[in-house]
Amino acid sequence: MKVKTSRTQGSRYYPKRYDANPASRDAILDEGLVCHVAFNLEGQPFMIPTAYCRVENTLYLHGSVGSHFFMQMAKGIPVCVSVTLIDGLVLARSVFHHSMNYRSVVAFGKTREVTDPTERWLAAERFSEHIVPGRWDDARQPDPGEMKKTMFIAVEIEEASVKFRAHGVVDDEEDMNLDVWAGVLPMKLVPQAPHADETGKPGLQLPEYIQHYSRG
Repeated sequence: MKVKTSRTQGSRYYPKRYDANPASRDAILDEGLVCHVAFNLEGQPFMIPTAYCRVENTLYLHGSVGSHFFMQMAKGIPVCVSVTLIDGLVLARSVFHHSMNYRSVVAFGKTREVTDPTERWLAAERFSEHIVPGRWDDARQPDPGEMKKTMFIAVEIEEASVKFRAHGVVDDEEDMNLDVWAGVLPMKLVPQAPHADETGKPGLQLPEYIQHYSRG
């Protein structure tokens, strides 16, 4: 990555909430499922939510060749990509001091349409494995016609900022004796019981990778 600029320098108000360790950046990106991509289009700001995956220092975005936004990104434009994970709601004795525990990445780079067949196949595989590890080898893989309808956009991360909050309530001293419950309500993305598609072949066993699915 390039040297940090003003876009990714930590705030002087909360310097301890910034993490410069590249491994922290990668861990957040690998746990997340949806990113938000911001860019300018014809002089207007746009932001789109989309799925993604990470391969080393590159983010891959996946969409239809007919998508207006993906066609614009295929031209090679600067973008900002953000991912946020919510770990808890921080409930203070005063409304002013309510907060959230979170981990976030804000990354900057330039888009590139993936045209090399080998890289496109790698992006398709890693995209599938990022969402549900083990699914790529279990399900039918894309045929040439399906790959032709799919666009992959690569964003090499030029610089990124990692910010987090991971502590409890911080209240004013004069509020400590208020009759108000205070604490942290942990939050986590937890899969529920799977619902099998009843229109296909009956009696198929639930894959182990779904039985033990988790993020992070």
